[in-house]
Amino acid sequence: MRRVLIQVDTDPHYSSFDAIAALDAGADVVLSYGGVTPDSVREIVYGAIFTRGGEDLRNTAIWIGGRDVALGERVLATVQKTFFGGFRVSAILDCNGCNTTAAAAVAKVTRATSVRGEKVVVVGGAGPVGQRVAALFAREGADVTITTIRQDWLDAALEHVRERFGVTVRGRLVPNEDVPAWREALEGAKVAFGAAAAGVRLLPLAAWQDNPTLEVVADLNAAPPSGIEGIELGDDGALRHGKRCFGPIGIGNFKMKVHRAAVAALFERKDQVLEAEAVYAIAREVA
Repeated sequence: MRRVLIQVDTDPHYSSFDAIAALDAGADVVLSYGGVTPDSVREIVYGAIFTRGGEDLRNTAIWIGGRDVALGERVLATVQKTFFGGFRVSAILDCNGCNTTAAAAVAKVTRATSVRGEKVVVVGGAGPVGQRVAALFAREGADVTITTIRQDWLDAALEHVRERFGVTVRGRLVPNEDVPAWREALEGAKVAFGAAAAGVRLLPLAAWQDNPTLEVVADLNAAPPSGIEGIELGDDGALRHGKRCFGPIGIGNFKMKVHRAAVAALFERKDQVLEAEAVYAIAREVA
């Protein structure tokens, strides 16, 4: 029986990236839908759960993508509500790569160093990826601080991390490229992790290169300028200023392995819902 991945995307045009990655990961057929909403996804789910029976349903799965993570979360909620009894298939939420990226990145860092009981600063971490990075580090026992430049962004991020992941992280407002403020924010930190919007420089080199406690510095921002100055795109554990450094391509290559592994995992059972925690477990296995 062929493995069918149903790709539901909240953007008007579905992601060719996700479709190609699914085929590379072992899906035999990808059925792609764009412009999917919580109201319209129900009929797609019915098509998924009523065409096959019993354990054959594990050969059908749903991938939820798109740039709007909050909308994707609502789509996933509708998908789960539509399932009943044995009529269900596995599903994953990865809008804007939020879960595969965060899971891969945290797995990279925790493979390089232990964060339990250590201070981790998520630079520009108020967005969906940063929130997930912060939550996963906190679940590993780290003392996590999210930084951003606006109080409303910070308040919303801290609340979402607490309500969605059941962990509490700290928050701090730090102006972009303010060297003294960043030195203070990074005092005692073991890890600095950049999760800012593309093309925005937050953390200057002068604020972290001489920090005596930092062991790992990582940045997800591939669009120039980098979110953290001094990190190269392809860094994959490179030693810079005495710190292990990871850049967006170094992390991204591993992210693709996690992405493909997550697709493959969907077809193992018919009753899985893969979000950040489950994808992180996959990333730890891949690492």
